[in-house]
Amino acid sequence: MFLNTILNIIFPTHCVSCGILGLYFCSECLSKCPYAERESAEWIFPLYDYRHPPIKKAVWLIKYKGKKKLIGVFAESLYGRIAEELTEIAVMENFSSPILIPIPLSRKRLRERGFNQAELLCKEIIKLDKNKFLELGKNILTKPKDTEHQARIRDRKLRLKNLTGSFEVKNEKNLKGRNIILIDDVTTTGATLSEAKKVLRHAGARKIIAFTIAH
Repeated sequence: MFLNTILNIIFPTHCVSCGILGLYFCSECLSKCPYAERESAEWIFPLYDYRHPPIKKAVWLIKYKGKKKLIGVFAESLYGRIAEELTEIAVMENFSSPILIPIPLSRKRLRERGFNQAELLCKEIIKLDKNKFLELGKNILTKPKDTEHQARIRDRKLRLKNLTGSFEVKNEKNLKGRNIILIDDVTTTGATLSEAKKVLRHAGARKIIAFTIAH
């Protein structure tokens, strides 16, 4: 606690939007962020519009500056959206006891960054799930193949080709007939999530949906 106080004095925290001291993203600014309106696959549920500068900056700070406190902020928003969607599909589509699975990083990318932001999002969402409706899927989906950054590839067909064969599933027996919720930070064309879905379905998963911070 004392160390955190000293660090906050030396390296003060400011809201990425309004600059208020003490918060990485204040609730007032977050509530004003536009929701994602661009078209995406019906099974993918992005939360915010990535083109909104504070959202884009916040995601960048998480991925490349290690500002992990922002993950907790977005996890709360994601959990609220997940709970909202599940109230509808849990009964209508028998979407019960889903496994929460983060989009994995390759070993090389994980070493470079030091953490997987999607995995941290999942862990924070699980903490918020007091009713234990969600289950965290640990080391189920892996990425043994290192691929070129998807952000550098604009064409969707090339994005899909870049990802083909990049994901693998471990412990397939634990997936048979199970419902899956994929978690990632950003979706653009949906190529990454689509490839992950394909691999999980081949391993026996029942129904798969995905949630992301932004699109």
